[in-house]
Amino acid sequence: MALRTIRVVGDPVLTKKCREVKTLTPHLRQLIDDMFETMYHANGVGLAAPQVGILKRIVVIDVTGQDPIAMINPVIVEKDGSQTGEEGCLSLPGKSGVVTRPSHVIVECLNRDMEKVRIEGTELLARCMCHEIDHLDGHMYTEYVEGDLHDVQYEEEEQ
Repeated sequence: MALRTIRVVGDPVLTKKCREVKTLTPHLRQLIDDMFETMYHANGVGLAAPQVGILKRIVVIDVTGQDPIAMINPVIVEKDGSQTGEEGCLSLPGKSGVVTRPSHVIVECLNRDMEKVRIEGTELLARCMCHEIDHLDGHMYTEYVEGDLHDVQYEEEEQ
């Protein structure tokens, strides 16, 4: 596995629509592994392939730190409810904003074995799935922010 460079706002790759994955090649399997490693290293809970410069419909998510999910060609097929909360992005480090998202979503996608699966998410997982799937269509959470972006406040470490 290897760390990939996370693309940041201003990089044109973040505004492009990604292509569907037809075959999971060894190169794309390695990409998924690298995306997980990159996401964990950056203390993120989700990462989409365009955020590492690859225009493929691939997303990795792990909101618990113990339940990694790889989604290939994900499509939201159901959504309901509403939640409003802080949202940030590895492609816009140090910033966050208030965004309203569905509180429940169901996504159909392919897993790492290219098997069709349905993944149900609520609360943080639902928010993360919506956020990452947006990336695959060239959209960022900043398009939905209610009010202004603000600096993320990090807790100071004890000395």
